[in-house]
Amino acid sequence: MPTLRIPPKTGEVPILNAKFVRAFPHDPRAFTQGLEYYRGYLYESTGLAGQSTLRKVALQTGQVIQQINLPSKYFGEGMTIFHERIYQLTWLSKKGLVYNLRSFRQIGEFPYDTEGWGLTHDDNSLIMSDGTNKIRYLDPVSFAVTRTIEVYADGQAIVNLNELEYVKGEILANIWHSPRIARIDARSGQLVAWIDLASIVSREQHSDEAVLNGIAYDPSGDRLFVTGKNWSKLFEIKVEAAPR
Repeated sequence: MPTLRIPPKTGEVPILNAKFVRAFPHDPRAFTQGLEYYRGYLYESTGLAGQSTLRKVALQTGQVIQQINLPSKYFGEGMTIFHERIYQLTWLSKKGLVYNLRSFRQIGEFPYDTEGWGLTHDDNSLIMSDGTNKIRYLDPVSFAVTRTIEVYADGQAIVNLNELEYVKGEILANIWHSPRIARIDARSGQLVAWIDLASIVSREQHSDEAVLNGIAYDPSGDRLFVTGKNWSKLFEIKVEAAPR
């Protein structure tokens, strides 16, 4: 299993501003750990022991259309939809859960050796974070780790990589307790840019642990959504273009 360590680039990493487009209702009881937009709906994984859920949500209203509660032993984490299945991580149990997309019936599970934080996918692999600066690619059938990239900026490891979203050959990553999203080259792990969401975070009144977490992308509409743990709103944003 290769681990890709690209010598970190020198020079300042661009910081891109996020522009507010519109707000949608979001369940303030949802401790958001994973978020995905799929065929007109949001799918969300929420955390906390004894309160973790998997849910399907109407974007316009924030109404929960479908939900299952995880067994109390699991703390829900990142999730993604791949080949008509839902894959959901748990935090410390070292176990991922697989569900039927339509019924939310659990149809499988898979092990991993790290903590479970964020989850997304490209065309071939599941892509997972564990709270360090490492991002692992998993075979979606065997769940074996096929490659690992490490994320650096200015020679420093970018740790606390949290919720992930794969967008146009890049991985967008929440950084735990940060108002920024990292734009990461999915092949090399190089930090392409920071997305500054301070202006979006300031629109929510929240506690210290109700941090920015949750990124979803609508490829058909080219729309990007973000929210946070126990936030009352989900925001559509537009990110300014990176300098050339």
